[in-house]
Amino acid sequence: MRVDDHLACNTFPCGDVNKAVYLIPQVDIEPETISVVMISEAAPEKPDDYYYAPGDPSFQRTTVLAFQDAGIGVSSIQDILNLGVYLTTTVKCGKTGYGIQSGTIKECSYLLERELALFPNIKAYLLMGDVAIKAFNYIAVREGVGKVIPAGSTYKIRNQVFTYRGKRVFPSYLQVGPSFNIEKSKRRMIAEDIAAAMKAG
Repeated sequence: MRVDDHLACNTFPCGDVNKAVYLIPQVDIEPETISVVMISEAAPEKPDDYYYAPGDPSFQRTTVLAFQDAGIGVSSIQDILNLGVYLTTTVKCGKTGYGIQSGTIKECSYLLERELALFPNIKAYLLMGDVAIKAFNYIAVREGVGKVIPAGSTYKIRNQVFTYRGKRVFPSYLQVGPSFNIEKSKRRMIAEDIAAAMKAG
């Protein structure tokens, strides 16, 4: 299955994103093999930095490091896919500022919801950062199950057990971008969350 054959944003209603950088995962995978989904924030500023870009994109470099920190021997996004982990962003366009408006996250959550529905055997969700957490909560509220992740600082709540339709949900920190290599404590927590999600998956 080519993911980008099944997903598209046709209206581009959001005003605080860069629509020139619109990236749906261009990856061919067997959806039944995916057991863990890692959801990060937004498409990178440059398409060459995206997870599935050729070469050595920055999203690949830091994500591979995060998995290696967790004791998982990978060297590429393909290696991570081979473990049954699918990577995507909440917002499919690039950011124009530091933050992303709640209305944009809510709008993008509809596309994310359709994306997640492509994978029938998910056992765990890794929500990398506040944008992914907000979007996931929007999806859960629409489906009538209420917010999955409560309000509060991630470091205070991340060791609690959260579930969505019987599947584990792990709130964590963003594993892409310059802060990954700067904030050592967050990097350690990201590694712990990845390891826990892989055990659940």
